Amino acid sequence: MIIKADKYRERVSKLRPRLFIGGKRVEKLMDHPITRAVIEAGVKTCELSNDPRYEDIMTAKSHLSGEKISRAVYIPASTEDMEKRLEMSRLFSRELGTCNPRCAEAALFPVLFATTWEMDKKKGTDYHQRFVKYLKYIQENDLMVNAAITDVRGDRSKRPLEQQDPDSYLHIVERKSDGIVVRGARQNQTIAYACDEILVVPGIVFRPGEEDYAVSFVVPNGTEGMTFISQYNAWSAEREYAEDIRYLGNPYGQRETCLIIFDNVFIPWERVFLCGETEYLPALLSRFAKNSRFNGAGACKAGFMDLIIGATKTISEYHGLSNKPRIIDEITRMIEIRDTCWACGIAAAHKGKEEPVGSGVWFSDEILSNITKLNAGRFWEVLELAGDIAGGIIATMPHERELENPEVKEYVAKYLKTSVPAYKRMRMIKFLQTWVCGFHGVEAWHGGGPRQAEMISLYRLTDLEGVKEVAKKLAGLQD
Repeated sequence: MIIKADKYRERVSKLRPRLFIGGKRVEKLMDHPITRAVIEAGVKTCELSNDPRYEDIMTAKSHLSGEKISRAVYIPASTEDMEKRLEMSRLFSRELGTCNPRCAEAALFPVLFATTWEMDKKKGTDYHQRFVKYLKYIQENDLMVNAAITDVRGDRSKRPLEQQDPDSYLHIVERKSDGIVVRGARQNQTIAYACDEILVVPGIVFRPGEEDYAVSFVVPNGTEGMTFISQYNAWSAEREYAEDIRYLGNPYGQRETCLIIFDNVFIPWERVFLCGETEYLPALLSRFAKNSRFNGAGACKAGFMDLIIGATKTISEYHGLSNKPRIIDEITRMIEIRDTCWACGIAAAHKGKEEPVGSGVWFSDEILSNITKLNAGRFWEVLELAGDIAGGIIATMPHERELENPEVKEYVAKYLKTSVPAYKRMRMIKFLQTWVCGFHGVEAWHGGGPRQAEMISLYRLTDLEGVKEVAKKLAGLQD
């Protein structure tokens, strides 16, 4: 099933999460300007999925039901499927200019499908049967699912059992005949409060003795004991009090995240997909990391850079500088960074393989996925170049409302015009401001894991002994 935009809007308007933004309770998601922007981002993804122009990118045939479904909830079974997923993510980024609500499920569903299959095969559990049943439910209803991964972690120098507060890592507090009870929190959760379900997986490799922390489950939004505490910053305040979305630079807003509290939340066994099996966490987290890194860095960031490059080129033309050698050089550097990320993502997909063998699930190449993410760290450089070309007005520009202020509108229209009217220049500068002066740079750096995580993975995965032998052979130093 592919849900229509109006049906999604109707469905999400009925959600009643316990949500707080800026110190105030949000009763209805559709009535708050911040949450409404998040919902409209979800609406846009529905529109794209129903657009005949993008059918090959946005939809696929379910191997479970044979029906047409969103590619976001599809299990990739080939390198072609992996490349289509990259195209889907880049399209989302270009059309939204912010994170899309379908990113996490596309990254995590294949991971749990493969890992539960592996557990059932080796341990005789029924996790895979549970997960397949759940996945069919998601595909049949085209639900949007948030992936809750990052614990608050407390004192980072200590393991979970050494923490002063055991809730620093989400954990099982009670096992019952019909399910489990969990407590803890997950942070940095993108668009979670506007998703239908919350899917939890471990955020680190837990060791024997830490089995209560090695848990994966899914829970409907609005379940008793769950609380969402949204981020709130200058961009949030601007959106909350804006009179018109055209003043905001991007109608879909910034990357909206939240802290999710689980205060003794009950989870039925049929919605539990991992419960204490610590030995499977290295594979689970490795699969998630490469699935997230090749896509988030290779496709999402490439789509964002499409927008930044387009806006920067437009501003250079408005300023009459587009033909200057320095401007051409800097825009070309931006293009090089974008296309390197995209090329690495395509290479990671193309060199992917089935894992584990027999599961039918394909994952990207792990080394190339980490290389993709490392290259995406140059997103900072793209923002720097955009700021250099656009100039200091990105930080100092008056508000566009001054063009409606009878006392100063003539001054603003006169002194902020260039080769185009002032409102065009101001509108495009505001769009760039949301990038250059916003929070996407930090997200590009940390989303999918900080740089050091990729460096560690890259060093660990490289066959250093093999390249040593190659060098020794040519140097005449073979034993």
